Amino acid sequence: MENFDTEEQQNREPGILPKPVLVQDKQNWVRKSLISLAIYGFLFYVVFDLDFIYIAAVLLVLLIHEFGHFFAMKAFNYTNVKLFVLPLLGAYVTGKKSTISQRQMSMVILAGPVPGIIIGFILLMYNLYFPNARIEMLGNIFLVLNLFNLLPFIPLDGGRLLEALFVNHNHIIRVVFTIISIVSILCLAIILKSVFFLIIPASMIFDLIMEIKNHKIREYLKQENINYICDYSELPDTDYWIIRDCIILSFNKRYAGIQAGVRQYSVAEAGLIQHVSSVLKTPVIKDLKWFGKTLTMVFYLFVFIGIPLIYLLAKHTSLI
Repeated sequence: MENFDTEEQQNREPGILPKPVLVQDKQNWVRKSLISLAIYGFLFYVVFDLDFIYIAAVLLVLLIHEFGHFFAMKAFNYTNVKLFVLPLLGAYVTGKKSTISQRQMSMVILAGPVPGIIIGFILLMYNLYFPNARIEMLGNIFLVLNLFNLLPFIPLDGGRLLEALFVNHNHIIRVVFTIISIVSILCLAIILKSVFFLIIPASMIFDLIMEIKNHKIREYLKQENINYICDYSELPDTDYWIIRDCIILSFNKRYAGIQAGVRQYSVAEAGLIQHVSSVLKTPVIKDLKWFGKTLTMVFYLFVFIGIPLIYLLAKHTSLI
């Protein structure tokens, strides 16, 4: 859990306590991820009763995918970049940047699935001319898992790309898009008969409710001319306490026992810091105009549809 501390700030309003300052988790995320990866493999073996070679192949594909995101973030100077593994569900990479570019965001998103799809395509094409069961298995895993991740539904990379390009700053469209994604992922879970997969739409429903309430807080802040499009480190002390009060009033059951308007730190302050941070929006540089967005979508469709079609045509031709 992240801790918090306080800092003395000059020129702050008299009588206003300084906002708490996040202290980044210094624990070794590599060690924690390796432990989670081992648990992932073990549970995969126990639940699905698959052989170790297949499990190792899935973990390899998963790591290559996530390290694509990881190194792309590093290349664009994201800070505090970490990789986490969620047993039986997948993995994710987190990073922080004070200002986000649409172009960079699109490249970070595509850096995960694109290398895996290319690797899978090369392995399967090689297998057409030099058949090998292991290579075919590995190629199929690379191709299928990464193509699945490019489906146009959040929280998958395909949905995140569409959100970054077209949806991110329109609340109504974003809510509708999220609902469509929840229903679609739920249908996939039913089709795949996966109980574990149901965790994703369930968590998305919770996040959607949180986002709707957070949006109402942002609307109030906009009326009061309080800037919420900034990094937490740039948030004035006074604004922290105002946003904190809004959160306590909007989530009165979650923060029961904490009184709004009282400028004192509480035992739940670490959670409140995180909640205040979730209300804030990171500034986005809209550096992709219609041509850039069109080009990005053409590339997305080529990778998502074109490459699999090329392989299927090549496979059909080789069978003939």
